[in-house]
Amino acid sequence: MINQKLSFEKMADEVQLAQSAQAGGDTIFGKILRKEIPCNFIYEDDLCVAFDDINAQAPVHFLVIPRKPITQLSKAQDGDEALLGHLLIVAKKIAEKRGLNDGFRIVINDGRVGAQSVYHLHVHVLSGRQMHWPPG
Repeated sequence: MINQKLSFEKMADEVQLAQSAQAGGDTIFGKILRKEIPCNFIYEDDLCVAFDDINAQAPVHFLVIPRKPITQLSKAQDGDEALLGHLLIVAKKIAEKRGLNDGFRIVINDGRVGAQSVYHLHVHVLSGRQMHWPPG
């Protein structure tokens, strides 16, 4: 019960961050992609990178982000279809490599109401504990 309370407190912090986040301009993910901020990539190719989330919401929590600076899923273009599919396939491959055989959750926050705190599209992959429903 205490762990669940801490998880709810962390989520509340993320929601508060999302309320003040704004689309446009440079983001922490842009700086990570340009290697201005050090980051241990767990996956990297020409289209995307993946790394462990420093504000983990589950025992396993990593992000997959495109190199292309798409601010939100809702702002993606029809031409981004293959890239969006690639992000999910990469998430699946990393999950397999990490032995997440019992499952995982994919989350993509979009906009203020969706609790998006960084306006660079990113796929959260969470596992290592039982996820609950409804999620928010």
